[in-house]
Amino acid sequence: MATANAPKSAPRARPDKQKIVDEVWDDARVASFLGKDTPRQTGTDLPGDPDFYVLRHAYQNMRPHDFERFLGLYRAAGRDVNARDGDGRTLADVIQSHRHAAPFIELLTA
Repeated sequence: MATANAPKSAPRARPDKQKIVDEVWDDARVASFLGKDTPRQTGTDLPGDPDFYVLRHAYQNMRPHDFERFLGLYRAAGRDVNARDGDGRTLADVIQSHRHAAPFIELLTA
């Protein structure tokens, strides 16, 4: 029987899930993020510019070098790097406190 003060063990990865390291993202996969739809909540699009949600989705799923490639395609498509969410914040504003966000912010503000 475990006591209230006993240390908890670290969560274990599901045995059917393998960790993927150094996955190669081809141009088609990077470009596929341009088609991200604005998320919906209770049947209504979230407020803000749809371009913001495209950028946020790419940031959440890409490594910096893939994000850099994505931004080239994003800008070439005429999309807005300074798109704002429903609170008027850019992606750079939103992620500034994230521990690994520095290279992404540099790419966004370049």
